[in-house]
Amino acid sequence: MLFRSFIVVGAMALLSACVSLPPAHDYSAFKAANPASVIILPPINNTPEVIAPYSVMTQMATPIAESGFYVFPVAMVNQTFNNNGLTVASDIHAVAPTKLKEIFGADAALYVSIEDYGTSYVVISSETRVTVTASLVDLASGQMLWTGTAYASSAEQQNANSGGLVGMLVQAAVNQIFETVTDRGFDIAAIASARLLSAESYNGLLYGPRSPSYGQPVASEKK
Repeated sequence: MLFRSFIVVGAMALLSACVSLPPAHDYSAFKAANPASVIILPPINNTPEVIAPYSVMTQMATPIAESGFYVFPVAMVNQTFNNNGLTVASDIHAVAPTKLKEIFGADAALYVSIEDYGTSYVVISSETRVTVTASLVDLASGQMLWTGTAYASSAEQQNANSGGLVGMLVQAAVNQIFETVTDRGFDIAAIASARLLSAESYNGLLYGPRSPSYGQPVASEKK
């Protein structure tokens, strides 16, 4: 009996640890820099999906703008780099922050890397998954103001299959075909970007000067 109680308490402690929120960000540098405008640099793509950088880069503008910052048009930013002979993301990330400020006049830049993007099929399941990591850097000082990682998966929206093993295999195959043909990566990238960057998300960006909530604490500061 004592052994069983020990197991139950241990399981509850483990479950509690699994669902606990991560430590809150320290926003002191972010608040001191107080950026008003952001450029999103072309993401470094660590996946085999060629379309991933374009998908993620375009989806990130919305949560940043909705958080209250001016976001430079991603097409204009990309074209400016191309016109200056910079077509590789890693080369663009190596440009000095002060040079980026001189060219664009932005207050901060978002450096992004893509760790997962696309649809995979594993025996009885299929999912489209996007994982992104980003850092916001002050272009005047080069100081990192914020960093975070987030992911989203189509598996979060799939219902449990009650058709047995055959049904699960068929459903997984159908999901893979559907998600590949319709390119669910765009939708999933939008969810991952919102989770990562929105000021409404836990450990997301702060509210910018264009937000009616500017100056108010974000979710992780309310603990």
